[in-house]
Amino acid sequence: MAATARRSLGRADEILVKARRENFPVALFVLPRDVRTGLTDIYGYARLVDDAGDLAVGDREALLDWIEGDLERGEHPLIRRVRDLPRGPLLRLIEANRQDQRVSRYERFEDLVAYCDVSANPVGELVLHVFGAVTPDRIRWSDSICTGLQLAEHWQDVGEDRRAGRIYLPLEDLRRFGVSEALEQGEAFRRLMAFEVARARDVLREGLPLVRSLRGRQRLAVAAFAGGGFAALDEVERSGYDVLDRSPRAGKVSRLRRTLRLL
Repeated sequence: MAATARRSLGRADEILVKARRENFPVALFVLPRDVRTGLTDIYGYARLVDDAGDLAVGDREALLDWIEGDLERGEHPLIRRVRDLPRGPLLRLIEANRQDQRVSRYERFEDLVAYCDVSANPVGELVLHVFGAVTPDRIRWSDSICTGLQLAEHWQDVGEDRRAGRIYLPLEDLRRFGVSEALEQGEAFRRLMAFEVARARDVLREGLPLVRSLRGRQRLAVAAFAGGGFAALDEVERSGYDVLDRSPRAGKVSRLRRTLRLL
């Protein structure tokens, strides 16, 4: 199984390159080298698990089971790099991808937030461990920022996710705004997206005390992550909520401007 799993998961160096490209490089380069290495390991592991749940050919559930078991064995190079981190968040990321195999719709916003608690929040908790900055309050604030970032990504990729067979917009909200699961552009859809973007901003704001609780380069890094989330939501709004045929992306200047505002 080990050889098959490695072939299915891809090469470690390619996964790390992909992980670095996707995770706000400005937030990494301001940190000491050992911290950057720790964050890269976290993002590489998260990318590995996501690829197993989203892209792997064959039995994805079995592959996710293999990854969970390898947290004990340490056969895969990316998994060896995170084995000293707390096991709970690592396992929750695997569970999120198991959930992706079974669930493609969320009835209530609370259900979606619960999904973010396993798909996004563990990353923030692991980052705090690398920072050596774990407290109950900081984990709670980090959860809000990570959930907000996940929501921002979902609202950028509504059309892409729909074509993949997934709808993250809560079904109760679709009914409230008169939008069918076909997700057609129009005034009702724009009102729905405006509502969801505003709610995601509120979730991000709930986590901003985390920025104020940190100092130095850690504070700058977390502000960059949160600022990127706000910039992403700004871009969705600026596009007129045109997210069905494309995925609006904020540029570096917009992300930097939002980061500076938070600081």
